[in-house]
Amino acid sequence: MNRVCFVGAGPGDPMLLTLRGAALLKRCRAVFTFPPLDQSFAGLIGDRPVFDPFDFGFDDLLARLDMLLTEGDVVFLQPGDLTFFSPFQALIEALGDRAEVVPGVGVANAASALLKRTLNLSGSCTRTILVSTRALAESPGAPSLEDVARPGVTLLIYMNHYPLAELVARLRSGYGCNQPVALVHRVSLPGQRLLIGTLDDIAGKAQQCPFWGPQGRADLTLIITGEALGARADRGWWDKRREGGHRHRPV
Repeated sequence: MNRVCFVGAGPGDPMLLTLRGAALLKRCRAVFTFPPLDQSFAGLIGDRPVFDPFDFGFDDLLARLDMLLTEGDVVFLQPGDLTFFSPFQALIEALGDRAEVVPGVGVANAASALLKRTLNLSGSCTRTILVSTRALAESPGAPSLEDVARPGVTLLIYMNHYPLAELVARLRSGYGCNQPVALVHRVSLPGQRLLIGTLDDIAGKAQQCPFWGPQGRADLTLIITGEALGARADRGWWDKRREGGHRHRPV
């Protein structure tokens, strides 16, 4: 049975695609994806037809997939990973057994690697929360951004819709103090930029950056804030783990 394979593309660098995802791209009948992934993965896509899934209504998209599946597998190349904020869940449910999901490197993983930082650090940060400011604002009964911005929490903010000055004010109100913050723009894509500062100075720094839009926002930018960005790891942790027998053991 041919399948529709939802492949996590990672942050956009073809070198970060899983081997399974690359193999599916090389042998599929057609690809559904968004710019700029159609360009960055052109070498793997080859001459296969490429469609933007949002050019179709939901029922029309299912009908097109039914037709394509008679000829082979179809790949949906999903930015990042399908674990969080995936637009394809309803489609996966509609396809049932004809859907396969292939995990990818999430944007948070790529940003952590770029920063060379773990996003939770014993002694300074015990919780990491992924949020969309738009989802919080539009969901009745959801906590506010100020509610989740608390000491000891690293926040990863996707799809921010607030001007940066307003976002910073909300975060400052929640945390109750200054915090390190990083703006990670187009991570692993051409045009990647990293801007590091604090809640007190990041808005001013961003005004000097060409990638930051005149509305105080920038698409494809993950915002990370919290103590973990500036804390130093306790070197004693290493020996405690070693003495406690926390070693990798073959299964």
